[in-house]
This record gives sequence, C-alpha cells and structure tokens, in this order.
Amino acid sequence: MSFYNYIFGPKLYMEYKGVPEPQRKIYEPGAVEKFGEQILSTLSVVWSLSYYTSPLIFTFLYRRGYFVSDSIPTLAKFTTSVGLIVVLSLLMRGVGRRQSKAYTNMVNALAQAKGNKSSEPLRRFDIDFSAWPIDFDVKALAGDLKKPTNTVSRREEKLSIATLPCELIAYLAINTFGLSMIYPGSVKLLQKFMRPMLIAGRAKLIEDDNGIRYKVKTIDSNEIDTLFIDNRNDNVGNGKTLVICSEGNAGFYEVGIMSTPIALKYSVLGWNHPGFAGSTGSPHPEQDKNAIDAVVRFAINQLGFAVEDIILYGWSIGGFSTLWAASIYPEVKGVILDATFDDVLYLAQPRMPASLGGIVRVAIRKHCNLNNAELAMNYNGPLLLIRRTEDEIIAEDNRIDTNRGNYLTMSVLKYRYPNLFTAAQLSTTKGLLSKPLESFNYTVAEEKLCMSRLITYASDEGKSFPMLIGADYSEEMRNQMALFLLRKHLRDYNSTHCTQLPGEFFNIPWDIPIEHGFVFT
Repeated sequence: MSFYNYIFGPKLYMEYKGVPEPQRKIYEPGAVEKFGEQILSTLSVVWSLSYYTSPLIFTFLYRRGYFVSDSIPTLAKFTTSVGLIVVLSLLMRGVGRRQSKAYTNMVNALAQAKGNKSSEPLRRFDIDFSAWPIDFDVKALAGDLKKPTNTVSRREEKLSIATLPCELIAYLAINTFGLSMIYPGSVKLLQKFMRPMLIAGRAKLIEDDNGIRYKVKTIDSNEIDTLFIDNRNDNVGNGKTLVICSEGNAGFYEVGIMSTPIALKYSVLGWNHPGFAGSTGSPHPEQDKNAIDAVVRFAINQLGFAVEDIILYGWSIGGFSTLWAASIYPEVKGVILDATFDDVLYLAQPRMPASLGGIVRVAIRKHCNLNNAELAMNYNGPLLLIRRTEDEIIAEDNRIDTNRGNYLTMSVLKYRYPNLFTAAQLSTTKGLLSKPLESFNYTVAEEKLCMSRLITYASDEGKSFPMLIGADYSEEMRNQMALFLLRKHLRDYNSTHCTQLPGEFFNIPWDIPIEHGFVFT
C-alpha cells in the first residue's frame, strides 16, 4: 500500500471488532501520528483565522513595509519555514499511521471498497465520511426521475430599482449568517463540538441495532450520510414498514428521532441534512428537497421498500423535508409531524428587530420559503400532527395558544374539510387549541356517528381533498365533526420541544375507511 495513502488518508475514529457481536474500539493514534496531527490541526485553525482576518493582516503588513522588495527575503524565509513544518508534520502523520495495525486494516478496506464500488468492506470502521464510496446515485436511475407537479409558491415579483437594495441585503443576509441561524446544525464549530457525541451515537446504532451506513448521492451531486436499520426479519414487530426520519435544524440522525421507531421495531432510515456532519452541501431548501428525494429513492430502489410501506416522520424543521417528500410520493403509508410549524417566516420575524421586518420577509420568501402550511395542501394521505404543550421554540414564552403547530393544524383541516371548518368552527378550534386537548372529548356514540358520515360521503364521492362534506350540515353537526377531526389529526404531548418522543405517541396516522379499506387509529 502506497505511503501516500497513509499521509492523506481519512481520519479513523473507531473500529468495530467481533462478529456477530461488535465491540467498539476507539482509535487511539500513536505518539508520532498524534504529534503530527496536532501541528496540522493548529496550522489549520491559524489558517482559518487568517483567512477571515486577511484584510486586517494585509493592512498591518503593508503599513509595516513588508510588501516592498527589501522584505521579500524575509517573507520567503517565513513561508519556507511554514512549508517545511507542514511537510514534516505530514510525514510524521504518515509514519505514525503506517505503524498502526488498525489504520493499515482500514486503508486496505478502503482500497477494497473503492475497487468493488461498495462500502461493505468499510463497515467495520468509522472514518471521515468524505472518503466513503457512493452506495446509491440518483443519477443512475436515468429517466426514472420523478418530476414533482406541485411546489411551494415562490411568490416571484418583478425586480425594480426601488426594491433592489432590500433584495441585495436579503440575499447577502441569507447566504452569510441567515441560513446558519435557521439551520445551526450546519455550523462547523458546533459539529466539531458534537463530534464525540455523534461518533458514540453512530456506534450505538451500529452495534446495538445492527445499523448500516450508506452514502447517497443526490441529483445536485451532494453526498448524504444515511443509516439504515433493517427489522424486516422480525415477524412479530413493525419491521415491514420503513420509517424515514427527518431531523430538526440542529439535529443529527446519530442522536436524533430514530430511537422512537427503533424501539417499536420498525425498519428505520435516518439521514443528515446537506451540510450536517457527513453530508455535503448546505441546507438551502432546494438542496434539502433533493436530499430527501434521493433518500426516498434509495429506500425504494435499493433497500426494496414499496412506497405504500413507508412512513415519513419529521421533527421540527424536518417537517418541511417530510412534507416535500409526501407531496411527490403521495402513496406513502402516512406522515407524522412532531413539533412542526406552519411557516418559518412567523418564527423568524419575532426574533429580529421590527425595523428589519421587510428584509426578513424578502429573505425568507425568496431564499428560504419553508411554508409547511402551503406544502401540506399537496399531500392528501393520512397525517398525524403532534404538539408539544410546553414548546419553547415554536411558541412564545411556552404559551400553548401561540404554538405555530396550532396554525398548521387549522390550515390542514380548513383545506381538507372546507365546509366543516368555516369561520365559526375555525374560531372555536382556535379556542380549543389554546388549551391541552385532553380536556375536550367526544362520546363513543358521537365518534361512531361522525365516522359513519365520513364513510358514507367517501364511499359516494371519493376520498380526495378538499372533501366537500358538510355543506348542508347544521352548525351543531359541523361543531361535532370539527372536534372529531381535530382529535383524529392532532395529539398533545406534555413536553418541551427537544424531548425524545415516547413510543405511545408514535402511531400510524388515522385515515377514513372506505369499502375494502380499514381504519388507521
């Protein structure tokens, strides 16, 4: 094996030993490799700081006269010295790695994986994911690429000289600090801080749940870090159903929402947003859409799941990814949205000065339009919404009446049942949502009556939305139906935003039974 592969090879974090019962072994570099790596890491930090402070550095050097011909020898000596330090550090790293049996095994496995174009030989190791071979490439599907017919409105407006400054500031804001504020998990400093937790979480999924890591390549050439847990051989569990988990704005599959469906013995597929941990790119909406699309295609074309056997599960901002996937794969078994909002604009504006409200609106609408309420209209399948009653992220001061999930719920119900959720019922529903739902119930007889009305209408007119049932109902009948549908679509969980969802709240979403069908409860 070439010495080059040891010098410039990927970082090795962990080796899994013992088959069929893996036992993790954290990779500990030898003294020589460790010393060389520390020097390179220090130089990398200095280089990063120098890059961002380069205007100040160049100004300082210019004023000190370092850009005149007499100073060239001094600068040459300095750069040569730094270059020699880098070369020596690289050599030390290479020598140290060459002496390590674990690293040598990894290098051999990496060469075998690249030769076979399969990550199978590498699954004993946890390495820098950039070196991992591609397991699934959307582009290989050629003409089978699905073209979505429905998209979230971009609200395009004609550009004018008067709005140009606002447009420019909005563009710069979203592409400098704005996107990082919306998706803090994409910040490299946070990822570096969380790396030990991510490695440990990934090891747990691989060791305890037999997880398999895959790299999925999107249509825009981003590489998405995924992990699959296959429970299809568990005949007594839910393993024939796949749950695809979409994390929040600072969530990673290694320490995220996968644990809930895993505990219920579903097959589970987790993935990281573009720019998060092992995934490349950045979490711009278009890149995120392409990422979830690639993940679903991977589940169907390589893992072998039927669309009808897939549940899409999104938490917080992951609801946008989930709803986008549901809008282009409407045949999925169901959608579960936990602690999800209606429109990111109404979360962004209160967190910025009122004087910047116009710029915030332009930035969101034109460059990061995460409008779940609008996107939900493109999906007509079973849907379950979970609201956190103590939510501190998508509600103001933990007040349940300000929870943005309320507005998403009302938007969904109004679109799906416009004649049952008129102005009067929406006003009543808003009042009901200002309190925990457990205080509002209906009797068994009322449930049977409401269900009978829905079944009769769906059998005669079909189950497509918007469903026009209730045009000739009395106000009392509409109120009764509205409460019934609210309770079927929304569940309350007495918790804050980031608490792990208990398994008892993870249910297959309810659906209207029709002839030859059945009820989801």
